[in-house]
Order: sequence, then structure tokens, then C-alpha cells
Amino acid sequence: MAGISSTTAKLIFCLRDLTTYISLTSRPSLLVCSSSTPTRTIASTSTAKKEENKKNKKKKKKLKLEVKTETSAKSTSKVGLVKEKRRTRSEKEFDKEAVHRYGEKASHIPVMLAEVLDVFSSSCWRPLSSFVDCTVGAAGHSSAIMHAHPELKLYIGMDVDPVAHEKAQTQINNILHGDSCSLASDLKVYTPLKNFRHIQSVLSEIDEKLLGAGVGGILMDLGMSSMQIDNPERGFSVLGDGPLDMRMDPQASLRAEDILNSWPDAEIGRILRDYGEESNWRTLQKKIVKARLHGGLHSTNDLVDLIRNVTPAVRGGRQGWIKTATRVFQALRIAVNDELKTLEDSLYACFDCLAPGGRLAVISFHSLEDRVVKQTFLRNSQWQG
Repeated sequence: MAGISSTTAKLIFCLRDLTTYISLTSRPSLLVCSSSTPTRTIASTSTAKKEENKKNKKKKKKLKLEVKTETSAKSTSKVGLVKEKRRTRSEKEFDKEAVHRYGEKASHIPVMLAEVLDVFSSSCWRPLSSFVDCTVGAAGHSSAIMHAHPELKLYIGMDVDPVAHEKAQTQINNILHGDSCSLASDLKVYTPLKNFRHIQSVLSEIDEKLLGAGVGGILMDLGMSSMQIDNPERGFSVLGDGPLDMRMDPQASLRAEDILNSWPDAEIGRILRDYGEESNWRTLQKKIVKARLHGGLHSTNDLVDLIRNVTPAVRGGRQGWIKTATRVFQALRIAVNDELKTLEDSLYACFDCLAPGGRLAVISFHSLEDRVVKQTFLRNSQWQG
């Protein structure tokens, strides 16, 4: 669960068997998927200016609206697609009181809380009896869901980060034993310390029938949380000195230091280019490989110093090198945790775990993961169609 950069977050949600994408330039974006008939799907994709410029050069449209209508679940009528430009904004206002209520006042706030609650609102579709938070974090979103859905019978909160997992358990226990929330007396709560790629095995271990019946709601928050960034020992921050670690799961073996000091030159370049979308990747690749001749890179400060020396002063001074460093750190973090492949595989697993009419909501923070989610949702809706 992320507590940073809500202005750049994107919420993508899906009802099983139907996919809807609504681009919210506030700056979140929303995607939906459902099993009701007749069904209607609206799809609108918003891209960053860089993506739009590339598409313009290739004479492609910036935004797309796709409407898919099915007259009946049993019918085999042809699907009509209507394309038009569409741009929407979230009408949800920032609820400061709710954020302080469910977040950590000192450092962490649940991103897009109002939008998440709206996606799973009982008044919008049906009561929520089972819910899985795949990235529970400090349990900000989960706390709000529990308060909003007293009918909840099953709650599962997963996280691969042991620090976040411990905070979540404390927060959820406070809710369960507190007087501020009227929870169902038979509510079952599980908080496994696992990556969301294991959602199917987690459900199976809790109750084998869950895989067949499915759950009503699933939430994935893909952003970095403040508790991870603020700890320099994790290696995620460009502003604090620490080891080049960047592992979400401390039990994993691969670290950013390993990639920088031992991976092939071409792989370093690919990571910077594809995962960081860094235009100066060739120069950075050469400097990183050259640094190995002088002992290599072993701390975040080592890497930041290299980036500062490579980034031209004309690119915006301090802000320029920070932007470059942010892209490089993002690229390494994605590579260390195999984030994009894990995300795609996990989305398909989540589709299989949804009950008919169930909803999957995903909060994304950068174009790479946003693209994976939208494309995976679209492919899933085409298969369902």
C-alpha cells in the first residue's frame, strides 16, 4: 500500500467478465471488469506526454474509447466497437479526515481512498462478503473497507514485506478488538506474509472451496510506501545513503548491487532503457560498467554520485539529476523484484480468484505497470468475450 504521490496514482478496477477503463486525469485512472448481462464496457487510456508524442509521430490516437455491448450471456452476437476521444476526471474530493483516520498520521496515507471505497461500495453493486488486499501495507485501505462493510465475512490481507506486514497486523487487530467498527461476529481474518503472486495458493490453504466460489473484491496497490522509502537500509531512496538492496522481500537473493556489478553490459542497458525509460541509458550503462574497474558500486550514494556526474547541468540542475536518479532507481527496483512479470501473472491469478460479479482494483504509479494492467485487462475481456 502506497503513501506517496497520490497525484500520479492511477486506480484501475475490473469486474469479472467485463472490462472498463476510465482514465481519470486527477491524476488517477480507473479500469473495470463484470459479469452482468447485458454488459457495457467503456475503455479509455491516458498516457504520459512522452507516450502521446510517440503515438502522434506514428499517427496513432492519443486516447481511445472502446464500447463493447453484449445483448445476452448466451447470445453470440457480434461485438460492436465505438472509438472516440474521451477524457474524464475523478469527482472524488480529498477527504483529509478519512485519510488521517485510516492512515498513519506521521508518515503514511492510503492513496485514492475515496476512489477505492467507491469501487467496492455496496450501493454500487452488491454487498461485499469477501475481500483480499494483496498489498496490505499499513492497512489503510483495509481499515476503511472493514469500516464500510460490516457485512464482510472473510478478509485476507497479504504483503511480502515483513515490516509492512507487522504494521498491518497491529492495525487490523486494533480494529477487531476496538469499538469503533461494527464487524460481523463471524468475520474470519487472515494475514499471510506472501507475495500477491501466491493468491491462489493462499485461498486454497484457507479453504479449497474459495478457489471455486471466488471472492467479491481484490485490491492491489502497486506503489512504494513511505515506510520503505524512508528507511535508507532498504536502498529505495535517492536521498539517503544505504546499501544497494531494493528487495521487497528480504528473503530474496538478488539485490541491485548484484545487477550493477555483475550483470552483462547489454542487460544493464536494457534495464535502464526499458524499465527506467531513461533517454541517457547508453552513457549511464558505460559509466556503470566502467565503475567496476574501480571497485564497483556498493551504496546508493555511489550510484547517485555516478548519475550526478553523468547528468548534464543544463538538464535542470539538482532537479535534473534527481529525475534521472529516480528513473534509474525505478528500473533497478523493477529488475530486482521482477515486478512487471510478477504483476502480469498475478493479474491472471486474480481473475481466476474473483467470484461472478467480483471486482479487482489496481492502483498504479507509473506508465509501465499501468500499461501491463490495462493490456492484461483488455486481453482478459477479449477471451471472456
